[in-house]
Amino acid sequence: MKRAVLLAAGLALAGTAQAAQKLGEVQPQRSPEQVYGAVCGYCHGRNVGPVIRGRALPHEAVEYIVRHGQNAMPAFRPTEVTPAELKALAVWVEKSSADLKEKGQ
Repeated sequence: MKRAVLLAAGLALAGTAQAAQKLGEVQPQRSPEQVYGAVCGYCHGRNVGPVIRGRALPHEAVEYIVRHGQNAMPAFRPTEVTPAELKALAVWVEKSSADLKEKGQ
């Protein structure tokens, strides 16, 4: 029984390792919506940080704050949000409409 559990755990970990990014492997660029959902939306719009969609925030300001952080918001490295993803995200935030389901500080 113990051996079966260890084997199952090993197979599960092997599957995870196969799905993980390999060193030097280039990942496809994510859409602004994907980046927002994975990186920004966790706080913005959920009563942690301010709502940023629908406010016509200048894309230059969005780019700067994402890279340098501000107040409680951390800075995000180019390995977390690529330069191309950040540029597209910043323009998307600037032009976005408000989402009435989002709440903010």
